[in-house]
Amino acid sequence: MEFFKNICKIPYEGKDSTNPLAFKYYNPDEVVDGKKMRDIMKFALSWWHTMGGDGTDMFGCGTADKTWGENDPAARAKAKVDAAFEIMQKLSIDYFCFHDRDLSPEYGSLKDTNAQLDIVTDYIKAKQAETGLKCLWGTAKCFDHPRFMHGAGTSPSADVFAFSAAQIKKALESTVKLGGTGYVFWGGREGYETLLNTNMGLELDNMARLMKMAVEYGRSIGFKGDFYIEPKPKEPTKHQYDFDTATVLGFLRKYGLDKDFKMNIEANHATLAQHTFQHELCVARTNGAFGSIDANQGDPLLGWDTDQFPTNIYDTTMCMYEVIKAGGFTNGGLNFDAKARRGSFTPEDIFYSYIAGMDAFALGYKAASKLIADGRIDSFISDRYASWSEGIGLDIISGKADMAALEKYALAKGEVTASISSGRQELLESIVNNVIFNL
Repeated sequence: MEFFKNICKIPYEGKDSTNPLAFKYYNPDEVVDGKKMRDIMKFALSWWHTMGGDGTDMFGCGTADKTWGENDPAARAKAKVDAAFEIMQKLSIDYFCFHDRDLSPEYGSLKDTNAQLDIVTDYIKAKQAETGLKCLWGTAKCFDHPRFMHGAGTSPSADVFAFSAAQIKKALESTVKLGGTGYVFWGGREGYETLLNTNMGLELDNMARLMKMAVEYGRSIGFKGDFYIEPKPKEPTKHQYDFDTATVLGFLRKYGLDKDFKMNIEANHATLAQHTFQHELCVARTNGAFGSIDANQGDPLLGWDTDQFPTNIYDTTMCMYEVIKAGGFTNGGLNFDAKARRGSFTPEDIFYSYIAGMDAFALGYKAASKLIADGRIDSFISDRYASWSEGIGLDIISGKADMAALEKYALAKGEVTASISSGRQELLESIVNNVIFNL
């Protein structure tokens, strides 16, 4: 069955095209920097938003029909597979990401739920064999059911912890079965509303215990990919333990998990943490923890996770600037954890949204690549920190200088104002504009 009969495979028509169902900047088979664009970007469809998100929010019911023509849950799960693979093939998207309950809902007992999930993953695996499409990463949806109201791995109930472990075990098995190269922990309710009823130390210890169990089990069943944590500061809990990349790094190092986990950075989560998207990526990269990306954007005027499709070229440029500096993706990629606006409810809006996001990242990559090749920013930074490659700076870095030596140097040197150079932020921002506007 074809779900989008009026939409053909989306062509690349170039920047002068006005066809809304064509790429202007993303040419999947174009070779850039020695690799095809599709291999550089590794775009992925998000099963939850694209296949299940119907526009429901806290103020109203859904506006888009995501039943895929089926009322029976088991039949709908398979229809979602067919529709998802049609979307991916028509958009030249090679990967997908999933929560376990996005693929197949709960059916009462965990045993029955797992059995139904197996049926759906069998169906997906057969579609993968037909099409060559791949799973980027999987995860367990341990946050929406009432049992998780106080958390999963951080729940005050040991029974909830045990259930969470069982669900994650199955989600890991499904990820391995579908060839996923990543497994994500997003702490949907791993945090607190008030410290008046919270044993923070025990909750953090237990979260680490669950992650260690997952790593050990994943490796035992042949999972060779990356484990990720996805930082988010708030929503749904007031304070989540995975607040931002720096906070997560401290947690991983405390519990000896830093060798096993990398970051899955989301743009909108960076906004909620009062950081830029580039900041979070840079912190991950400079700490050797860069892994994968949830590609979206938030609205700085709103205080919640809007998960909009990314269209801001400055954000996508500086994102891909960090990706290139990190050496590109290995097991990760660009997952569109994004949804069309509630008022954009037609089937065509799915394609318009993905085209906008894919074009924005393709243009951003080309701008970032040119910015690095241009060399002016790297050269400026190198010159700005030149004092650390010789003289007293080199002595400090090498460990040759101690406090007494530095005091002696400072007394002899006198005032240091003359050696402080301008940061020239405006000049550097104009260089970025110069590169973007001359692609």
